[in-house]
Amino acid sequence: MNVPRSFGRRLHVAMGERGPFCAGIDPHPGLLTAWGLDDDVAGLERFSRTAVEALGDTVALLKPQSAFFERHGSRGVAVLERVIADAKGTGALVLLDVKRGDIGSTMQAYADAYCDPRSPLCADAVTVSPYLGFGSLRPVLDTARAHGNGVFVLALTSNPEGPEVQHARRPDGRTVAATVLDHVRAANAAVLAGDEPLGSVGVVVGATTGGTGEDLAVGGPLLAPGIGAQGATVDDLATVFGAALPQVVPSASREVLGAGPDPQALRDAARRTIDAVRDLLFRASTRA
Repeated sequence: MNVPRSFGRRLHVAMGERGPFCAGIDPHPGLLTAWGLDDDVAGLERFSRTAVEALGDTVALLKPQSAFFERHGSRGVAVLERVIADAKGTGALVLLDVKRGDIGSTMQAYADAYCDPRSPLCADAVTVSPYLGFGSLRPVLDTARAHGNGVFVLALTSNPEGPEVQHARRPDGRTVAATVLDHVRAANAAVLAGDEPLGSVGVVVGATTGGTGEDLAVGGPLLAPGIGAQGATVDDLATVFGAALPQVVPSASREVLGAGPDPQALRDAARRTIDAVRDLLFRASTRA
């Protein structure tokens, strides 16, 4: 039996070759309008496949947001399937942003949909929510690992409602977010004891969260949405992530997609962010 290369290893290579950056594909109605497209399935497909064609050979990760496809019903999901297939064909890794969280057989069904290559919705990695208890994620973690795929677990999100759960204190005084980070660190520990350069279980930490006071070094990648339109700058990453900065994959959607529909303008917008992140990493390494 051939064991597939782990997501962590593939992402490590892609970040080295293309730079640490994730471009979101969010076919928001406002962006469709800005591109001169109708808010229908045809507009959805034109927008999404243009973004893949323009960015797929430039960025390490492409991140379609499933909700913007699902809002168009079964025909929208069919477009998402084509977008995933197209994106994989460009050499970029695909992170499907679905933020699923459930228990038992239902969570296994999500795992089969997003982590098993037999499904047309299978991506290289998927986002999940741990707030039904980290153990509820076991079907996704196990299925992803069996197929060499990755999982990004919500930990410290940038939405204003997040802190009421994530910053809540357990009886031992530690935050709920810290517990999630501990679980992810443990999930990566056994793998990293071998020769893997990066674990395949990452976390989502908003670039707008400021200094969190948490230990963000979990052995896996740190997805940092919020660059650009949501208010964070590349330089803010140093404040949020500190010593864990080399594992960070900043993510932006509107900051890049707003440059469309011209493909070259989309590529240029992505490359500006990649160059800025590389410059930040260089400056951080020279200060170390």
